[in-house]
This record gives sequence, structure tokens and C-alpha cells, in this order.
Amino acid sequence: MPASVLSRSVLPTGDLVEDVDPRGRRGRRYPLVALVRAAACAVAAGARSYAAVGHWLRRAPQDALARLGFPVRGALGVRPAASMDTVRRVTERLHPDGLAALLRPTATERVRPVRLAADGKSARGSRTRTRTAAHLLAVTDQNDQDIAQLRIPDKTSEVPCLREILSPLDIAGTWVSADALHTQRETARFLVEGKKAHCLLTVKLNQPTLYDRCRRLPWDKATAKYYDRTEGHGRKETRVIQVLTVSHLDFPHARQAARVTRHRTCKATGKQTRQTVYVITDLPSHQAKPQDITQSLRGHWHIENKIHYVRDTLWDEDHPQIRTGHGPENMATLRNTTLNRLRAANATNMTEAVRDLSYEPFTAPLNLLGTPR
Repeated sequence: MPASVLSRSVLPTGDLVEDVDPRGRRGRRYPLVALVRAAACAVAAGARSYAAVGHWLRRAPQDALARLGFPVRGALGVRPAASMDTVRRVTERLHPDGLAALLRPTATERVRPVRLAADGKSARGSRTRTRTAAHLLAVTDQNDQDIAQLRIPDKTSEVPCLREILSPLDIAGTWVSADALHTQRETARFLVEGKKAHCLLTVKLNQPTLYDRCRRLPWDKATAKYYDRTEGHGRKETRVIQVLTVSHLDFPHARQAARVTRHRTCKATGKQTRQTVYVITDLPSHQAKPQDITQSLRGHWHIENKIHYVRDTLWDEDHPQIRTGHGPENMATLRNTTLNRLRAANATNMTEAVRDLSYEPFTAPLNLLGTPR
């Protein structure tokens, strides 16, 4: 089952739910869809842990439980809510692809993204004495929608997993940006030759030979230049982007190289810093001008600022001790679902938006997630 939301998807029912349900057929008191909806709504209302999800369910009124799909039990017509332990067991055992399928909006049209950004993040609260923290590789589109997520297996890296997460996606003609870790020959060939996409890869000192070749390019002759100025997080930043056409960079499909010089000024102390990185792309100059490269780079930085940072601040993702099974990646998927739906509803301040949901915890999250009335 694909992990992407780019393909047309319908909320699983019938046999498909049976396929993804990790529970045995005997002893199922609650529908899987009801449990997943409840967990997603509780997280949208601000729940950070299994205990908080269980508390939300205990306080849920009967009409909310009816909308979620919890069945009537007994002669009194009461809909009992699931316990925290039930939600925890299902979240830990449910395969992430199955959870993603259950949470997709209905009748999603097949839309090819314009830009994709890939970046990894460790859920530090999932670390144990014998196991490292769960490391999650996420892919977002130009609208800051998280469209795919993959947990990196222990004792491996993001590099092969990027190819795995992009393999089922239709990304022909899409700009794919990734950080310096993914500036690998195999990745460039996979994107350009295998997926017919375009790469925008950062070059840093982890590739010293390639970095030195980029550094030695005749940047004083670069006529294509663009200035990008931003202000926020207590600093002013100016980025100078210079672009050169290259033909002998000794990297697959490299057509252009860009030098990005960042000048930062701390507003509190006045301290100034400068950093230079290089970017290579397979796109020629008539398809990728300095402004276009800048826009894609800013979109790539959004995955850190608008996905990972927001999950940390809203749900304190690095501290809850959700460690076992598929729990870390499934809880991240529940949080991403809230952010995706809020951005689709044109919310701009995620903190205020989640706070608004928490004021009406048993109606607003259900409406946001499209739970039937």
C-alpha cells in the first residue's frame, strides 16, 4: 500500500480495513476506523501522549462518539469509549501505511506536485537504553503539506530511504530538493533518469572534492544574481544567490551551480555571521533562474520551520516517551494530519489554530478531519 497521498484515495472500508487492522478477529470491541479517528481528533485538540488521548476519549460525549463510529453497547443504548491501553496497542501495532490510508481525505484528486522537499528528523523522546531514537524522513510539497513519511531502519541512513519513499510517487517534472546528505550520484541518477524529475541538491563539506570544485568556479563572472531578504526568529538575513552554467563539474546531470551566501544579523546583539553553501541542479538556465532556485530553497527550509519545528512546539515531540512499535512514526503522522488539514483550511498560525480547536475539543477537530455527522 503506497504511503503517499498523491494518488487518488478513499477512506478504507470493508476488506481494506481488515487488511490493515493489526488485531485478531476475535475480541474486537471497537472499529479500527473509530479508534484512528478518535486518536487523530484528540491530537488535533492538543493531546501529546497516549494518556492525553485516553483522557480525551473518557470525556467525549455520546454524540461525538457516535460521529467517530463507536458502536452502541447494551440495552441502554450507550456508546462506551475505548481505553487508553486500547488506543496505545492499536497505534503501536498499526502499520504506518495503513494509518496513512485511513487518515486520507476522501476523493483526493491525483495532483502532481510542483516542488518536493525531503528532510529527516529524530523523535528524541523515543530513545531507549538499547535503541536509538526513531528517525523519520518526511517529504512535503510546495503547499507545506506532508505527503509521505518513512521511518529510517536502525543501522542505515536516509540516503537509500529517500529513493524508497519517492519510488511510488508520480513526480515527473517535479523539483526535488534535499540537504547535503543526499548529494549522491545514485540519488541524482534516480531522480533525473528513473523518475524524470529535477534535482536541487546542496553541496557542503561532507563532499569535499565536489565542494572544492564548486568553490573554484568563476563566481566573479556570474551575471545571474538574486537578493533575498527576510526577517524573523530574532534576526535579519540576506541571501545572495549567484548562478553559473557548468559543464565539467563531474556530477551526474549537473547543468547549473548556485552559490548561496547568507548574511545574518542578530537583532539583540548585532552580531553578524556569514555562511556559504553551493547548490547544483540538472535544470538549464532558461528553466531555472536565480529567483526560481531561491523559491525552491525557501520551500526546502519550510520543512524544518513549518513541519518539524511546529510539531516540537505544539506537541513537544522530542520529550514524550512514545517508544515502542510503530508508535513514534504513527504519532508523527497524526500530528502531520492536523497540520495538513489546517493548512488546507488556510490557517497560517498553527499555534492559534490548534488552540482554537482545543476550545471546542469534541466538535471542532471532528469537523476539521471531515468526520461524518
